[in-house]
Amino acid sequence: MLTALVFLPLVGSLLLLLLPQENKPALRGVATFFAAVELLLSLVLLARFAPSQAEMQFVEKYAWIPSLGISYHLGVDGVSLALVVMTALVTLLAAVASYSIQERVKLFYSLLLLLETGMLGVFVALDYILFYVFWELVLVPMYFLIGIWGGPRRQYAAIKFFIYTLAGSVIMLVGIIALYFSAGMGTFDIIELQQAGATLGSRLQWWIFLAFFLGFAVKVPIFPFHTWLPDAHVEAPTGGSMILAGVLLKMGTYGFYRISLPTLPDGAQAFALLLATLGVINIIYGALAAMAQKDLKRMVAYSSISHMGFVMLGLAAMTPRSISGAVFVMLSHGLISPLLFFLVGSVFYERTHTRMIDELGGLYNKMPLASVVMAFGIFANLGLPGLSGFVGEFATLLGSFDVFRTLVIVGSLGLIITAAYHLWMMQRVLMGEASSAGGLGKLPDINRRELLVAVPLMALVLFLGVYPAPTFELFNTAVLRLQNLMQLASLGGGI
Repeated sequence: MLTALVFLPLVGSLLLLLLPQENKPALRGVATFFAAVELLLSLVLLARFAPSQAEMQFVEKYAWIPSLGISYHLGVDGVSLALVVMTALVTLLAAVASYSIQERVKLFYSLLLLLETGMLGVFVALDYILFYVFWELVLVPMYFLIGIWGGPRRQYAAIKFFIYTLAGSVIMLVGIIALYFSAGMGTFDIIELQQAGATLGSRLQWWIFLAFFLGFAVKVPIFPFHTWLPDAHVEAPTGGSMILAGVLLKMGTYGFYRISLPTLPDGAQAFALLLATLGVINIIYGALAAMAQKDLKRMVAYSSISHMGFVMLGLAAMTPRSISGAVFVMLSHGLISPLLFFLVGSVFYERTHTRMIDELGGLYNKMPLASVVMAFGIFANLGLPGLSGFVGEFATLLGSFDVFRTLVIVGSLGLIITAAYHLWMMQRVLMGEASSAGGLGKLPDINRRELLVAVPLMALVLFLGVYPAPTFELFNTAVLRLQNLMQLASLGGGI
């Protein structure tokens, strides 16, 4: 089932290339069909998943290049399955949100489905080479999505995204090769090397950990490797922004969860304080930078940097509660950020033709339903209790407090700044009289297709905020397994 899940979008991508370019409705329909089937497949996996089982499930393993110890190895635990379902949902909604694309529709949707194959492959791959192949596969379609359908500075943003992520990936590949030769097991299997990595000497673990850190840090992104993100978000088309914020950033944090912590526990312990400090810097810096933005889309982009700081803080603390909270933040942000980027890019910008906060104002009087949806997204993003943003951040801070008490207190200040700039933005954009600067006339309210994108995200954000227990139960066993692996490694003789 995992093979079908991963490669069905690739089949759809190739099928789209055979269809005539002129038949845009058919192209959109085929792409949406394949994305919808992907979501159904992920929900079937979710229904058949046993949360109480600690080991990987739906495992597929075949020899690929036996002489080098490379295998075709797929499997999921609760964390990766949650991210798979989230990826399938966001991709489907991004496909629907992109119906307004009129140029090179066939190529756009073909790249979108190819991107989905790469993202899903990252979350289910259990072999380092297979993981790296999917990791790099994601880079190519996103580069073209930004470079062809992006804004005025799309070429600059696409090249910057490509160079940053490629540089990090190459350094990560060096870490993979170093781990392969150092372990001496003749395999690239991620699960087998989790046991071997703990037997490596501390100093060697540190160097390999740093190599993986640079690869994952660029993708998260962690300060100071974040500068590609605001440019990429601002210039990307709406569907690209939804996937970039909702899924691609989670690939970096997932890498820390799947590889760095269980495979290199001594390196993780040695750099835990650094990771937590950088996480808090992300929280504060991202919030302050968001407050200073005049472009609404750039403000949402910097808020993503701030939220990813909570994930890094939770992973660095390495307690079951903090890791569970960090994973919950990943899922919550994977729903809230696509909602906000969709509203800013497709609902407001396509009607007002501006993203400048000073040129907007009084939109509630002109677009009441769209403004209510926007207010919901803002409240979710600032962490209002009862919505999913609050649950993950609260669990992360609670689980990290005993480990990094001072840093947690400092990071908590970021919540105040986050609430401040969100409410200030909402006051300037939605409230009051219509701004005379933008010359905004009569504006149509949000339509049915746009509600079809927004409502599922809103419903899930509300459900996760009111009743988060089933979601925590989904990945709690996987988190406890990670904790047990790290505790066993700390008792081993090689550390």
